[in-house]
Amino acid sequence: MGANHTEAPILEALARYRNVDELGFTPPGHKRARGADPRAREVLGDAVFFGDLLANGGLDDRLSGGRVLTRAEALMADAVHADHTFFSTCGSSLSVKAAMLAVTSPGHRLLVGRDAHKSVVAGLILSGVDPVWVEPRWDASRHLAHPPSPAAYAKAFAEHPDADGALVTSPTPYGAAADLAGLAEVCHRLGKPLIVDEAWGAHLPFHDELPAWAMDAGADICVTSIHKMGSGLEQGSVFHLQGDLIDPAELASRADLLGTTSPNVLIYAGIDAWRRQMVQRGHELIGGAPELATRTRTAIEAIDGCHVNDAEDFCGPGLAADFDPLPVVIDIGGLGTTGYRAADWLRAHHHLDAHLFDHRRISTQLTHADDERTTARLLTALRDLSAHVTDHADLRDAPEVAVPSPADLRTDQALLPRDAYFARHAKVPANEAVGRIAAEMITPYPPGIPVVLPGERLTAPVLKYLVTGVEAGMFLPDAADRRLTTVRVVAER
Repeated sequence: MGANHTEAPILEALARYRNVDELGFTPPGHKRARGADPRAREVLGDAVFFGDLLANGGLDDRLSGGRVLTRAEALMADAVHADHTFFSTCGSSLSVKAAMLAVTSPGHRLLVGRDAHKSVVAGLILSGVDPVWVEPRWDASRHLAHPPSPAAYAKAFAEHPDADGALVTSPTPYGAAADLAGLAEVCHRLGKPLIVDEAWGAHLPFHDELPAWAMDAGADICVTSIHKMGSGLEQGSVFHLQGDLIDPAELASRADLLGTTSPNVLIYAGIDAWRRQMVQRGHELIGGAPELATRTRTAIEAIDGCHVNDAEDFCGPGLAADFDPLPVVIDIGGLGTTGYRAADWLRAHHHLDAHLFDHRRISTQLTHADDERTTARLLTALRDLSAHVTDHADLRDAPEVAVPSPADLRTDQALLPRDAYFARHAKVPANEAVGRIAAEMITPYPPGIPVVLPGERLTAPVLKYLVTGVEAGMFLPDAADRRLTTVRVVAER
């Protein structure tokens, strides 16, 4: 008997709890809004508090006898052609760590694309895994990294045959996608599992004109953020498993080790609702988004000083294998300002928030929730930006960012990330840190890809890039000194 995708087990359990007027003498302490601050209820609405229940002993009985979460996860697995699916309320930052620890263990090696998100690096620090960095495909003219090629992973496996598996990020926040089928073939030829950090790909399984979905491409574990490109709430993440290289009980155990014992049922409900929405209407909803993106791209291209990066820019020999059109990445170099200043100006003058921004780009992420009304507002704001860039002091004369070449951007890994992070450290002025070993992550955010990792030896080009970036508006949330007047380094004996 096939799965019944008209069901939404978590949403239905929430409705049952409300309809029978269940009375809980359990957390949460607001007791279905009765104890909540009226000012909070006014802003958040009572529905938030009514849906805030214990997972066991609230949404389900104390033994999970109704199998509410288990049934919801099984329906999600069926929807995306996975063998097993696990829900997480701690975002893909937790999910990817669980996936890594199911594939490898402390002291072992894992192949990792150097364009990985900081959550992957956090997993390396916590676990003591030894990363073998695989170089991305660099577009030196645009200063962008695309996912590494299957050949690069094959070479890394040949040089490190003891590596337990591989991890790749696809698609990137900029929409560049890897050759996942080719990479899965490289891994499986050696009997090694492939993890895909597909946090930006929740929409991919539901339309065949988009890049390949990791499970269909043969990946073993795939991590997806439902809140990024889907309709879930923030922190809603799922990780999927297929094949026999990873024990599902082992993966569940790793997730339990890292996750909370008090999961937010509202986040579960958002994931459950997204799955039902996509199975019933996904092709229609997702299918309209690329068409809207195409029209929006064409209109932006006609704005003076703006160029929209497209498949012709991102794909080809030595570049990305595929392209997701929904991240509308706009090169504003022709306007003579930075993405940092443009993003601030758009928020201040048009109440419009860009998704990504760097020294020359802003990215405006479209989803199935956008329409002609939202994109018309975007176009109005961009036209205004273009028309007034020379007249506004907060846009013109932006500091220049000293972006290194790909070769100068890469640093040597002198210590394991965990060893450097937990080592005795010292703070030194940035201009005196050349040659020292970093004891912290330094990550421009967004998109959250570290420029400096614990254990890497700092170089002059990298430090100059970060210092000039901060002067231009770059945000470094994980640096001990966000202004980067000092850098945390491993103390010398």
